[in-house]
Amino acid sequence: MAALFGRRLRRGATSTAVAAVAIAALSASQAPGLTAPLTGGGQRSAGDAQDQGPDTATGNSPYYTDLPPLASPTPAAGATAEPGGTAAGGPQESGIPATVLAAYKQAEQALKETNPQCRLPWQLLAAIGKVESGQARGGAVDAGGTTLSPILGPVLDGNGFADITDTDHGLYDQDTVHDRAVGPMQFIPSTWRTWGRDGNHDGVKDPNNIFDAALAAGAKLCASNHDMTVQADMNAAILGYNQSQQYLDTVLSWYEYYLKGTHEIPDGAGSVSPTESFDPLPSADPSSSPPPTPSGTPSASKPGHPAAPPSGAPTPSDPGKPSTPPGDGSTTPPATGPAFKSLVKTVDDRLTAVAGALFAEQPQVRAVDDAGKPVAGVAVTFEITGGTDARFDKGGDKSGTKATVTTGKDGTANAPAVKAGDKTGTFTVRATAGDAPAVDFTATVTPHTADALAYLGKAGDQSAVAGSDFKQPVAVKATLKGEAAAKVAVSAEILDKDGKPVQEGGPFFKTAGGAGRTATTLSGLTTAADGTLTLPVLTAGKDTGRFTVVLTAEGGGTVTIGVEVIAAVAPSDPPSGPPSPSSSASPSASGSASPSPSASASASASASAKK
Repeated sequence: MAALFGRRLRRGATSTAVAAVAIAALSASQAPGLTAPLTGGGQRSAGDAQDQGPDTATGNSPYYTDLPPLASPTPAAGATAEPGGTAAGGPQESGIPATVLAAYKQAEQALKETNPQCRLPWQLLAAIGKVESGQARGGAVDAGGTTLSPILGPVLDGNGFADITDTDHGLYDQDTVHDRAVGPMQFIPSTWRTWGRDGNHDGVKDPNNIFDAALAAGAKLCASNHDMTVQADMNAAILGYNQSQQYLDTVLSWYEYYLKGTHEIPDGAGSVSPTESFDPLPSADPSSSPPPTPSGTPSASKPGHPAAPPSGAPTPSDPGKPSTPPGDGSTTPPATGPAFKSLVKTVDDRLTAVAGALFAEQPQVRAVDDAGKPVAGVAVTFEITGGTDARFDKGGDKSGTKATVTTGKDGTANAPAVKAGDKTGTFTVRATAGDAPAVDFTATVTPHTADALAYLGKAGDQSAVAGSDFKQPVAVKATLKGEAAAKVAVSAEILDKDGKPVQEGGPFFKTAGGAGRTATTLSGLTTAADGTLTLPVLTAGKDTGRFTVVLTAEGGGTVTIGVEVIAAVAPSDPPSGPPSPSSSASPSASGSASPSPSASASASASASAKK
């Protein structure tokens, strides 16, 4: 049976007084700025239970309200952790189980790469892990970091807590009616769908694995560009995890405590609250659930060392491997055995990727029986259909369009990663198994985009004489968020001084396809790997004046380039031959002109006649 935190630290007036004194001391000595006292002595108020935020990680599930001890958390020099969970020379509470501690530190390093602005310290993850699950119930995890039995919060049915109806078909919380917080970092299934991570790189996002859960918790905390060196951002991030002032105060108390020092202890040797109570995991049928343990009666499970799950019950370990049916020794039962009924989607069916890139999400289905319970060992075939050049990146058949996957212990099957081709548009990934109805996922390939275009030529308008080529080529660079954008479609158009498409006689592009091929608009151009693009030669027409070349990239980036066409200088007509002296007319000193040749000839003839 799985342990869950159905009733956490619901104490009386004595504990209230103790908590108030402890938090006051911590406010003065350990947690600067933490002045709001805890109320209710570790018991959640009704307001906390009902004030569910829009995207809290836990659905505001209950949590441990134990405060850290006031003694120094740092063990004496050379101290080692004892098998019983205490550290020689240091308080037991400061010890963190080895695998759990490794997960927190690994998440911190990973987030330095993916979210450098966040500056998340691992001690904050440790504080949340302490408050949410007592460090995975004192480090009750296997060598891979998966809890030895599921850690489940109470049913979120509105009875003292938020009311959240089932969102995962019981995949993670084994409840098909309402959701429950799951795992050492207590994610509700709907939030895990958004923030789930594969921290241990085994190909599975498992909320019961401390490496996966710690990385997911860090990603959730770092959302909205939070910077953990800014106290207001840290507070907002913690409240986004569980919307309660008391929760914030408690987490900050442990955070300040761990900042002062901690040490590694063996897995399973961690401290677990003596007030923690465990309830048996209910079956899928609520009517068959065993009664809860009476208040004050210890459960069969020892805190920190929960009872092993019953034989044959699914565990979160190796969720991608099929179960072994009892009795027959095989690892894969018949694909459509008597128990199998249908396939259900477990992820969003709207998948999107940029042309040429891998889809971030993979189609996933879950095989279930008539009661909605998971069925292992079902052979599920995923097939890419529709007019697309998208293919399974690995694991498909020779065509790359079909792949068969067997469901694991949790009944789920993941399609291999899909890589988008160059063709944009939508297509379908169809999942089938036996005679069950097919399940379709809609996938969309979007074009490469750029949010900016920059002109690579000299500043100012280009100019060319009418009928000649512009000497400087029109070249641009496309970028997306400051990075070079490759394979981006770009169009170009030449406009006149009024912003209208240029008419015949204006500038034009010399296009491929033979002499005389010209265009005033261009489309189908794409940027190179470095984001650059050079247009065909631009030529000035016979019309003079100013024009503009407007380029627009897919995604909205634009740039406008001014060009000017100037008139050609007309050459003067040369004389047909040297002029004769008699035929030259030159102004006289008085300004009168010499007689023309015909007039001279007439004058000569008249003079001869008079002799």
